Amino acid sequence: MRFHRTRFIAGFLAIPLLLYVIYVIAPYAQAFYIALTDWRGVNASPRFIGLENFRRLLEDSVFWKAVGHNAVLLVLMPVLTIGIALFFAFLLNVGGKSGVTGIWGSKFYRVVFFFPQVLAVAIVAVLFQQVFRPDRSGMLNAPLLALGLEPVGFLSDPDFAFWSVLGVLVWQAVGFYVVLFSAGMASVPKDMFEAAAIDGAGRLALFFRVTLPLLWDTIQVGWIYLGIAALDVFAVVWVMTAEHGGPDSSTTVMAAEIYRNAFQYFKFGYASAMGVVLFFFTVGFAAIALRLSRRERIEF
Repeated sequence: MRFHRTRFIAGFLAIPLLLYVIYVIAPYAQAFYIALTDWRGVNASPRFIGLENFRRLLEDSVFWKAVGHNAVLLVLMPVLTIGIALFFAFLLNVGGKSGVTGIWGSKFYRVVFFFPQVLAVAIVAVLFQQVFRPDRSGMLNAPLLALGLEPVGFLSDPDFAFWSVLGVLVWQAVGFYVVLFSAGMASVPKDMFEAAAIDGAGRLALFFRVTLPLLWDTIQVGWIYLGIAALDVFAVVWVMTAEHGGPDSSTTVMAAEIYRNAFQYFKFGYASAMGVVLFFFTVGFAAIALRLSRRERIEF
């Protein structure tokens, strides 16, 4: 009986596993091989050069600047997004007058918060290009010019460009996590909030002593998703910024450098080496995040 059950399960898993090997594992393996060659995307037989591409990466200042930007995003994007999303989700679910119910119109606000998720990433980038314009048609600079002040180069000044991109990424991501955390809070029995409120717990105590521990598994998942998203911000950077990562490489990220080297400079071997670094960067982050955020699960 056990043998037949095993064959039955294996029969269902065989095709999905085969497709996963063909479309996921095989491309990764191919990228690892290409990273050891000087392939330019057009020659049929690339020349094997060993670790030469990785040696060049160590001397590539632009690439390491991109790695630094991804590292900053890896820290700040999850922290800011999760912090803001938790604040709004708490207001929507436990921010009412009684302290255990949501504010009036919370369902409508969830739709409003979620709206940026409906927009394609490229549309968000084009939209904020107009918001950050340095003339009177820019939403942020128009009031400054009306007051006779100098416009701020949100995308043209290296001191502001990266933080402008970070702001757009957080704005675009917050809505999804507001809905995600709201769903998690809605699943918590109201009796817990009511009991804590009867015992004299204020809103801060309700948040840190009740809500946060019970949502920890959801926060952990959100943290990993946001970390991976922080390593893959190609579309916003490429569409929104000057010089596709400028000015002066002040907003470039690893994905942008991979695309630039592969499809503009036709250095597919070198771009694959960057992709290998990004792969280990992503896997390492996920492993560390799971390890650091592991804790005893709270049942309710």
